[in-house]
Amino acid sequence: MEHVKPPPGARSGSAPVAPPPHAAGTSAFARAALVVALAALGLWVLHPFLPALAWAVILAIALWPLRERLVRIKPPGKHNLLWPAFLTLAVALVILVPLVVVAVQAAREAHDAVAFWRQIEEQGWPVPDFVSHLPFGAAQVTAWWQENLSHPQGSSEVLKRVDQSINHSSLVGFGRTFGSQIVHRAMLFGFTLLTLFFLFRDGPSVAAQGLSAMRRLFGPRGERVARQMAASVHGTVDGLVLVGLGEGFLLGIVYYFAGVPHPVLLGAFTALAAMIPFGAPVAFGLAALLAAAQGGVTAAVVVAVAGLVVTFVADHFVRPALIGGATRLPFLWVLLGILGGVESFGLLGLFLGPAVMAALVLLWREYTAGDDQPVA
Repeated sequence: MEHVKPPPGARSGSAPVAPPPHAAGTSAFARAALVVALAALGLWVLHPFLPALAWAVILAIALWPLRERLVRIKPPGKHNLLWPAFLTLAVALVILVPLVVVAVQAAREAHDAVAFWRQIEEQGWPVPDFVSHLPFGAAQVTAWWQENLSHPQGSSEVLKRVDQSINHSSLVGFGRTFGSQIVHRAMLFGFTLLTLFFLFRDGPSVAAQGLSAMRRLFGPRGERVARQMAASVHGTVDGLVLVGLGEGFLLGIVYYFAGVPHPVLLGAFTALAAMIPFGAPVAFGLAALLAAAQGGVTAAVVVAVAGLVVTFVADHFVRPALIGGATRLPFLWVLLGILGGVESFGLLGLFLGPAVMAALVLLWREYTAGDDQPVA
């Protein structure tokens, strides 16, 4: 075999020559640029479904303790399909059943509204009883009502002006937009459920990979930040969703005994509104107005006072303890995270905002501590 001479300056049997430093730096930069480009391309491909993915992650984190309890009762089998399918179906029913009930109730209310509208056109709109109980301006309101709405001719003129103020083409355009939005959100909801099923099935491996990636990217702080963000989602779900449902349930009972019309529908609306900061007063304020419109001034006062008491206790004691205890944040920062998150991301911001604030505050505390040790 022909002997190959080593290159000039190389010693016989020595290790391969390392590339120059500038070449190693160029290679690292090229790899980083490729990773960034692929990540950006992946986000661009997935951006229509990012809200569905985010909702699935939030629901999976919020329901993970329940999944763990179920797994301890009956360990998953070979294919691990029972509990993921059960939990996904439960989430679908919890969301869809109230929507169906509200839609049916709204359809009934629409029928009653059309009948009431026709009655006004034919017979006029008599002065409601609550007008005479107004603390001021009762005589002026009664006189205006009798002149414009109490007789069929005046009511017809008012209703005609309302009809003319509504453009038929704008209604058609609104109907088309509304229908397309329904289809789009139904598709996103389906993808959310599909993603949620796979997260319930493969959650442990996905969580382990995520924590490993955070450790490699950000060091010891990375895993702590990830765990803190997950804890903030738990606290926000408990503090917003569960407390909101509790407020809606309690005030729904008050609506029922106070004689407010449609207490179940208004209770559901109150529960949804109470999940948003400062939303509950709008709901029980509407209920109080409806009670007053039926002549029940005392009932309206009872509804308003009960709403103020329930929301005061929930917003100043229960909610700060649940959210602030999980996120280890002062409630002011939690509130700012919620409001800023809603402004930036819509309903997703209810959960993303506090999670981001919790991560930032944790990083700030560890940075000011001067080391990578966990901050209590």
